[in-house]
Amino acid sequence: MQFLSRANAKVARAAGLTNRWEGPVDGPKLQTKKKIIFIASDLSDPAVSGVFYGVREASTGASWVTLPIDCRGRCNQNAAIIKQALDMKADGIILAGVDAASQAKGIALAAKAKVPVVGWHASVNSGPTEGLFTNVTSNPKEVAQVAALFSVVDSDNKAGIVIFTDSTNPYMQAKSSAIIETIKQCEGCRLLSVEDVPLIDGYKKMKASVQNLVKKFGNKWTHTIGVNDFYFDLLETPSVSSLLGGNKVVGISAGDGSPTAYKRIRANGLQSGTVPEPISMHAWQLVDEMNRAFSGVAPSGYVTSVHLVTAQNIAYDGGQKNTFDPANDYRTHYQQSWAK
Repeated sequence: MQFLSRANAKVARAAGLTNRWEGPVDGPKLQTKKKIIFIASDLSDPAVSGVFYGVREASTGASWVTLPIDCRGRCNQNAAIIKQALDMKADGIILAGVDAASQAKGIALAAKAKVPVVGWHASVNSGPTEGLFTNVTSNPKEVAQVAALFSVVDSDNKAGIVIFTDSTNPYMQAKSSAIIETIKQCEGCRLLSVEDVPLIDGYKKMKASVQNLVKKFGNKWTHTIGVNDFYFDLLETPSVSSLLGGNKVVGISAGDGSPTAYKRIRANGLQSGTVPEPISMHAWQLVDEMNRAFSGVAPSGYVTSVHLVTAQNIAYDGGQKNTFDPANDYRTHYQQSWAK
């Protein structure tokens, strides 16, 4: 009962309104006319593309040019990708959803050329890490705990849980490990299976995975936790959703807060909640951090708080536009800081 009480409290805090600014209140004046090369893990991912366009929005007043390199899910197989960005005469490089550890040689080349590299989900850790000036990300352990505890609370400590994860991505793997750790604290819950379905192979592997799960567990499978909303895109395809039959599975995602996730939550469908990323606010932070690097100032150290979206609070903090956009006036705060 103590565990359930703590779970309820944490879930309630995460579902609260995000209308108070907790980020940096001071920073250097925004430098002008910079060329930023945005190395994207996959621009077809709504989160990655949202960050890209958010960076363009945030920096347009300073005449920054932001150009993309789209790896289409295979950045980690190309160790020369940062060299390509340097050949494009980058003033700064953003690694978006690309594992920084896989780009160590390129990051070293950038350091030698005195070109700062800032990450977004480029490492499990936030702040300066893996040779990056800084890495902007939510805390994966906190995100995972909230998603796991939502299942605990929703089931009143009686969930039969299947986790979908991607072991090729260290950030997602960190989330699934934290989900497992949290679920093990729930005495009445059962962790039925951890399904390793890499996002890039999702359409090929999800049907067989669900067939096996239904055959093995039947209606003992009550809750699904995905480390990304995309797993629910896969689960709601007709060929896969039909396999669930009358088995009412409650879904919660530990990221990223895609438009399709919001639509499912609003429709009271397969997915009941998501722990989204503040995509646009992260983009503005990336510009702020890059400007700090250009100015010889230390990173801000800011890490955004974890937020939970359910049917009860979906109307707030950008939900009417099917995105998590905190109502804390972050654009004005950053613009005021950069105008000094």
